[in-house]
Amino acid sequence: MEASIRLGKIWDIPIGLNISWFLVFGLVTWSLATGYFPNEYPQLSAGVNWLLGLVTSILFFGSVLLHELGHAYMALREKIAVRAINLFIFGGVAQIEGEPQTPGAEFRISIAGPIVSLALAGFFGVVWLIDQNIPWLAAPSIWLARINLILAIFNMIPGFPLDGGRVLRAGVWKLTGSFRKANRVATLSGQIVAFLFMGLGILVILGGNLFNGLWLIFIGWFLQNAAASSYAQSTMQQALQSLRVDQVMARQWPKLSSRTPLSLLMEEQILRGGPRYAFLVHEGYGYDEGEQRAAGMVSLTDIVRIPQQRWPYTPAEQIMVPWDRLVAVTTQMDLLEALRIMGEANVAQVPVLNEIGDLVGVLSREQVFQIIRLRSRLQI
Repeated sequence: MEASIRLGKIWDIPIGLNISWFLVFGLVTWSLATGYFPNEYPQLSAGVNWLLGLVTSILFFGSVLLHELGHAYMALREKIAVRAINLFIFGGVAQIEGEPQTPGAEFRISIAGPIVSLALAGFFGVVWLIDQNIPWLAAPSIWLARINLILAIFNMIPGFPLDGGRVLRAGVWKLTGSFRKANRVATLSGQIVAFLFMGLGILVILGGNLFNGLWLIFIGWFLQNAAASSYAQSTMQQALQSLRVDQVMARQWPKLSSRTPLSLLMEEQILRGGPRYAFLVHEGYGYDEGEQRAAGMVSLTDIVRIPQQRWPYTPAEQIMVPWDRLVAVTTQMDLLEALRIMGEANVAQVPVLNEIGDLVGVLSREQVFQIIRLRSRLQI
């Protein structure tokens, strides 16, 4: 869940909100102000209930943020970068770059969040013991103690990618010595948990509680998709681990004149089975017309945006991305980092430069995915 709103940085980690966060924030505030507080503390006025509901919701999401910061802190201790922390409809997620290198590191990073939530449950519980005779203080403190305890317990369910699923993966990894086997076991466990949630949701609906049943099904659906996505990401990271861009890039790439019409490019290159990912557009310069330099890049995606009837009259230079606007990577860059850069720029191919800035190759997602498939088959 990418952030829609940036709140700032903690430990140089960007903190953001996804737009879906506002929905659950409003629902929590509304349910506290109109349901929980009036039932538990009838002596409080409606205005106080709404104010307490708002403050308690903010403290609740502050607790979720601290939970994710627990993961982030431990990841940084293990020398693993944290790209961002985002809050969304189901709570929060710390986007950790790369997988832990040992079962111990996996365990420590995974357990840190639930430990923070348990500590917060204890803290708010102690606060409630102190202020239980003051309703407007007791109301939020006991609710926050309970919800943080629930958050810790829920996250320890052994279903990947929940924290408990990652703890399970660390345990299997330690016992078997194989991250691949541990990843499969944790993912299977996560999908079982997801389908159990969905099955429970159906039973709740049949019992007459439509809203809670749909919510459980939604949680199950989210967990199932998250488990599959996390497994694919872990498999990709394992397959690309220790690879550099220069080990995968194409050292020979298709070139064309800036004045080549798109119809000729399609007929002589793409439709005859040539490379489909990118074409570097060159133009002559200086006194030697044979000397060439790259002026930009054209991809199949760029071509198909143009109506076919205009291809014979549209030269490559009209639709190319100019060289100074291209995202480039370097030969010694980690392949995972290059793939992340391509993803952020939403491009399927990038030029590769050496240490002095010369063009030496082209990297495409197609090449990366071929490496992933090959190494996965060979279990490298």
